[in-house]
Amino acid sequence: MSQSPNRVIGAVFGAVYLLVGVAGFFVTSGVAFAGTDGKALIIFDVNPLHNVIHLLIGAALLIAATRSVPASKAVNTTVGAVYLLVGVVGLFLVGSGANIIALNGADNVLHFASAILLLGVGLGADKAARTSATTARA
Repeated sequence: MSQSPNRVIGAVFGAVYLLVGVAGFFVTSGVAFAGTDGKALIIFDVNPLHNVIHLLIGAALLIAATRSVPASKAVNTTVGAVYLLVGVVGLFLVGSGANIIALNGADNVLHFASAILLLGVGLGADKAARTSATTARA
């Protein structure tokens, strides 16, 4: 696994998002499941729905990282694209009634940073592994 940037990043991000999802439940007691007002986990606002999303994303990243390079590349790229979309949409959701995952400015910055790293690695790394696998089949 350590030879693949996609698997390493997927495993690290997966573990972190799983931990953040679990930790979020310790600070969100009494918060509506999809409430627009969350509680702060360090500087990031979370609500129970946001915590569940973190758990699902963390699990997807970690499972893909343990499976294979192509699985990890696919999940890293997909999650990165989703986070890019969430970052853009989040700019318009903060302070609105449609903010069902209690996003704040710090969340948006984190989503953009996660998107850049996951997309960069997902789209740019491990090309040699794909090329050599294709060449070996020919």
